[in-house]
Amino acid sequence: MVIPGSEYLGKILHVISQSFLLPVILALIIIVALAFAELGAFAAESRVRKRSRPADLLVMLRNMGKIHSWQLQNLQKVITESSLPSGQKQMLLRMIANADLDSETKRLLAREALDSLEFQGMKTLEKTDLIAKLGPVLGLMGTLIPLGPGLAALGQGNLTSLAQAVIVAFDTTVVGIAAGGIAYLISKVRRRWYEKDLTDLEAILEIILGGEGDAAQESKTVAAGGRRS
Repeated sequence: MVIPGSEYLGKILHVISQSFLLPVILALIIIVALAFAELGAFAAESRVRKRSRPADLLVMLRNMGKIHSWQLQNLQKVITESSLPSGQKQMLLRMIANADLDSETKRLLAREALDSLEFQGMKTLEKTDLIAKLGPVLGLMGTLIPLGPGLAALGQGNLTSLAQAVIVAFDTTVVGIAAGGIAYLISKVRRRWYEKDLTDLEAILEIILGGEGDAAQESKTVAAGGRRS
């Protein structure tokens, strides 16, 4: 039984679906280009991290642990000479520069700094997360859209049109999955890096804030007639 009007609705759906083919192919080209661009940036970031960060951070934490909190110039020197990213350096130096604030305010500033760093990491991850999700979706759309006309051509015995449709379908599938796989790998590794950065920075801030508390206690002791040991 044929529902009245279904033929026209089917034709409308067919026109709509076929009109998506060119935008999907263009989007896949853009996405795979972005995926390879992110891969290059990821390789450069990985090289920098492997070369300097782990050992240098350990040395930095040890040096900070040996410095009395009231020796702010030495603490600033340790941070400035470290291989931390410039944004994190500026964040820590601002915390040291605000040593005259009360402890609660400084902890609020530290939490705001950590939230800002986390937000920056999320912005960086958003691009590759989006590619990882959209790549396979667009690849699937690029697979299904040309198959309809291809099957219709097969019914008419036109194998050439069928072959062309299948080629387009397979190509879009491969490109979409490849872009999504590359982006997923980058997001996975970067997310681990950024979580470690947050943990390390939180430890450094605790050393700075805790040390400043010790310095305040030392100052009270000296004012009461005591002496530094």
